[in-house]
Amino acid sequence: MSSQGTAKKAAELLTQKDPLIRILAKKEKSNLLIAFAQKNKVIYGNAFDVVRLTKDINLSDIESVIDNIQHITLIEIKSTNKENRDSNFTGHFFGLTTAELLVAQNLGDNYRFIFVNTETGHTLELKLNEIFAKAKGIYPQWSISF
Repeated sequence: MSSQGTAKKAAELLTQKDPLIRILAKKEKSNLLIAFAQKNKVIYGNAFDVVRLTKDINLSDIESVIDNIQHITLIEIKSTNKENRDSNFTGHFFGLTTAELLVAQNLGDNYRFIFVNTETGHTLELKLNEIFAKAKGIYPQWSISF
């Protein structure tokens, strides 16, 4: 399975496990970008995959999103299909983009990383500071595309 296929499967698994997690339509994602910008919180659309809503919010209505932004957590999914990963994802190697790092720093408690093993069903949710505390090594890099 491709990495995009694994990521899509991981998002679907999360929505099945947690009814508060939602996969966004294009308009809903656009409304989130606008709403956060109006609250002086810059987010990048490719720095999150799904959201968790702690209140029923009409994400297609920009005013509803703005008024309820404190009830929205952005989630970046890091997925794998390797069966030899334990529930703590020991030995898991993953990339963290600059956009993800900046949005996580900017939103604090309203941003999470969820690691998903699509083969075992294991999930692990962490804040940015918890990732750094758990890390055994950090290897900065720039990925460039022409």
